[in-house]
Amino acid sequence: QLQPVESGGDLVQPGGSLRLSCSASGSTLAHHTVGWFRQAPGKEREGVSCIIVSAGRTNYADSVKDRFTISRDTFKNTVYLQMNNLKPEDTAVYYCAAEYAPLMTICPLLSTNGHYPHWGQGTQVTVSS
Repeated sequence: QLQPVESGGDLVQPGGSLRLSCSASGSTLAHHTVGWFRQAPGKEREGVSCIIVSAGRTNYADSVKDRFTISRDTFKNTVYLQMNNLKPEDTAVYYCAAEYAPLMTICPLLSTNGHYPHWGQGTQVTVSS
């Protein structure tokens, strides 16, 4: 069974950058869709970005467009989230989630309706001066 594992969270100053990694154990990410979600204290979980691994098609929340970039390295079985120009409101626990979806054409930013059944443990991103 596929198990995502996140890494790369840290404390960074506003305007700084971080790169999160989501590696997968137990299965290849081929034919999967991988999403990044985040949850801040007292707030609901929100979808940040996702990628259809085989096709490389991506999707972004409006709040992170032009600042975050999702990518994948199929040889390393890893998906990345490059986060630039970070803001204090980006502070949250970031989760990586995966879904086997060989026929998907647009990846969802919602984890409802059975999407993204495989989740990592999360990595903390704190943006503060």
